[in-house]
Order: sequence, then structure tokens, then C-alpha cells
Amino acid sequence: MKEWISRFFHPKARLVDRLPPLSGRVVENEPMGRKTWFGVGGPASVYIEPADVSDLSMLIRFLPDEPLTVLGAGSNVLIRDGGIPGITVHLGKPFASVHVDGDKIICGAAASVMEVARVAERAKLSGFEFLSGIPGSVGGAIRMNAGAFKQSMSDRLVSILVMMANGEVTEIDPREMDIFEYRQCYLPNDWIFLEAVMQGVPVDDVDQIRNRMAEYRRKREESQPQGVRTAGSTFKNPDGLMAWKLIENAGLRGARVGGAVVSDKHANFLINTGNATAKDIETLGEKIREKVRQTQGVTLEWEVRKLGVDKG
Repeated sequence: MKEWISRFFHPKARLVDRLPPLSGRVVENEPMGRKTWFGVGGPASVYIEPADVSDLSMLIRFLPDEPLTVLGAGSNVLIRDGGIPGITVHLGKPFASVHVDGDKIICGAAASVMEVARVAERAKLSGFEFLSGIPGSVGGAIRMNAGAFKQSMSDRLVSILVMMANGEVTEIDPREMDIFEYRQCYLPNDWIFLEAVMQGVPVDDVDQIRNRMAEYRRKREESQPQGVRTAGSTFKNPDGLMAWKLIENAGLRGARVGGAVVSDKHANFLINTGNATAKDIETLGEKIREKVRQTQGVTLEWEVRKLGVDKG
């Protein structure tokens, strides 16, 4: 510990050497493109997968004065070509448990929301069907209040376990706090979600759940591109409007920048056709925002979370 403290305060020590002694995985210059659904982006300067809550707390309490980025499943992010400076934390398998407790589901922040839907189905708990087609982790879904078919994560949440910026853990009852809006969570960005408790509705006939999930899946397959590199909906729907319709009205269905293209099937989906850079995707997104603003007077807001820096 004494040796680490001397490195922590050494002005020329490498960032990885200034970290506290951790039990989890710590890697320099970790490639990030393969960790995101877009499949683009530069490396993380230092990439950490904590071994457990204590390991994460150790990191947060003795964090060097560097940027901290928390990455979920990479389904709703665009990592820029220059990569992510500072420290990138990814909660892995130790944070991915899912189990049922009566009419509630207790899930780690790294658990797949689609796995939550499957567990709920087996337990005959309704209310989670809308999650069955949403990619990503529970923590990421809370951070963006993910949803579909007029339902959102905030509709199901009864408790959230978070690690605050000082490394301490606290439990929050979101029903007693006004912290959610459409695709938005107002808890501090430097708080890290650890676990969530979600309320279900017991049913006698599991076919009710299966039929609803099948119907949602059919609607997705009919309206959204499948089997492509995309981060899902690129822009939030403005109040009373549909982002895809605004983009289509601007004549941008099929528009392209480099290897990035607007989906022909759903205009609010940007696709990496195979050789896109993050710059291509972001440039295309900004082109869409400008054209929609010029033609219809509406400013689209990114739903996809942009991380990192441009390539120098």
C-alpha cells in the first residue's frame, strides 16, 4: 500500500500505476470497437472490470484525477475514433445476477434486460414483456430510462442500489423521487448503478406473457432493421412527434456519409455498413439534425450516448 501511495502522488507515474491495488481486470489501451453494437471507436486508455463491489469502491474512493466513464453493454453508445481518455469501468459477470423474490425481480446492473424479461416469463411475472427486445444492460437502461411500446424502466423500478461519487453505497426508492422523464434519468452522472429491484404482476397463464412478447417481437421485425450494426433509435422523439417521420420528411432516408447510412426500413436507425468510422456516424447524425432543423424547425436530441474524443 505504501508503494502505491508513492506512485499515486508521483507526477510522472503512468495512470495505470496510480490506480489503487485492484483484484479485477485492468488493461491499458483496450480496443473498444468490438464492445459496442456500432462496432466502431478507439481504445480506452485504461479499462477496468472490477471483481466485486468492494473492488469498485476501492477504485472510486482512490480515483486519480482523471475522467471516469462507465460503459454498459455498448448497445446505445457511440465511441469516437480517438477512444476514451482516463478510466473506463465496465461491470461484468459479478454484477450480472438475476433472481426472483416473490413478485419482484432483483437484477445486477450488468444483467441483460432481455434476460430479465426471460426470467420474468419463467416466473409468470407480467410487466416486463417490453424489455424482451431491448438490447443492453440493466444499468444502462436505468441511466437512459429505456423503454418501448409506451412503457419504460421507471414503470417497474421499486429500488435502485447505487455507488455514489465517494465510493459509498446507498439505496434509492425511485417512487419517492422525481428522477425520471422520457429517456432521461436525473441521478448524478458520476453515480454507478449496482442493482435494481423491479416489480412484476403475477399471472396464472404464462401464455399471456408469451403472446405479448411474440407480438412485440413481430412489430420490431416488421419496422426495424435486423442483423445490422446499429445502436437502435438514434434520436429521442420530440414531444408529440416521431423522430423517424421528421427524418423521412427531410428526405434523408438512405442518406450516407462514408460507411454510415440511414436505414431504409426505419429512418431513426443509423447503420454501420461495415467500414464506417465513428466520425462517419456522428457526421451523418449531425447532418440529420441540421436538415430537420432547417426544414421543420425541430431540433432533434441524440438518444445515443457519445463517448470519447475525435482521432487527432
